[in-house]
Amino acid sequence: MTDRVALVTGAARGQGAAIVVRLLGDGFRVAACDVRFDELAAFVDGLGDDVVAVPLDVTSEEQWASAIERTAEQFGALTTLINNAGVLHRTALAGETVEGFERSWRFNCLGPFLGIRAALPHLRAADGAAVVNTCSTSAIRPFPNHAAYGSSKWALRGLTQAVAAELAPAGIRVNAVFPGPIATPMLDAATQARLADNAPFGRIGKPTEVADAVAFLASDQASFITGAELVVDGGQTLQIG
Repeated sequence: MTDRVALVTGAARGQGAAIVVRLLGDGFRVAACDVRFDELAAFVDGLGDDVVAVPLDVTSEEQWASAIERTAEQFGALTTLINNAGVLHRTALAGETVEGFERSWRFNCLGPFLGIRAALPHLRAADGAAVVNTCSTSAIRPFPNHAAYGSSKWALRGLTQAVAAELAPAGIRVNAVFPGPIATPMLDAATQARLADNAPFGRIGKPTEVADAVAFLASDQASFITGAELVVDGGQTLQIG
C-alpha cells in the first residue's frame, strides 16, 4: 500500500483505536479523530509520525471541514474514510425521548453523511478511494429497547447502499462492516459476560477482528467490492430468538 491516507472517526478507544493501529501496520498514514481529544492524544502518542490526532465531533459540519483540511495539510491527500464513530443508546420505547432518539441518529447516520460529503472532493481525486462505515447487527435483526439505535443503524445501512451506487462511476468504493457484540468500552463488563454466555463461539468479538475486516475493505484486495455488507458477529445473527 502506498500513498494511502485514512481518516478514522471514533479513534480514541475500542474498535476505532484498533483500526488506526491496523491501518498504520498496512502502510497507511492516518488522521485519528475523536471528540474525546485528550484520550485520543494520549492514545496516538508514541505511534509515530504517520498518525495525527484531530479533534472531531462528527455531528458538526464545521468540524468535519476542519478535520478534512487538517488531514490534507498534514499528509497531502485523503484516500480513505472510516466512519467508525457512533453511540449505543438502549431505552424502552415508552421511555424514549426526542432528544435521545435524535442524538442516536445524529451520531450514527448524520455524522457519516457529513463525513462522506466533506471528504468527497479528496476521494474523487484519489486512486482506489474507499469509504467504510461501521454499521451493526442491529441493522440486520431487531433487538428490544433499540428503537433509536437500531433505526439509526438501519439508516446508515441504507445510506451506505445509496452512496455506493452513486459513487461507483467515480471509482469510489463504499462498504460497511456489521459488528456484533465486541469487547469495547461501549459494553460494560456485565453485558459482555451475558453476551459471551449466549454466543455461538462462547465469546464476544475482539476490536482487532473488526479492524481486520475494515482493513480488508479499505485495501486493494477489495478493489472490486462496493455496496458490500461484511458481518463480523461470531454467528450472532444466525441465532433464533
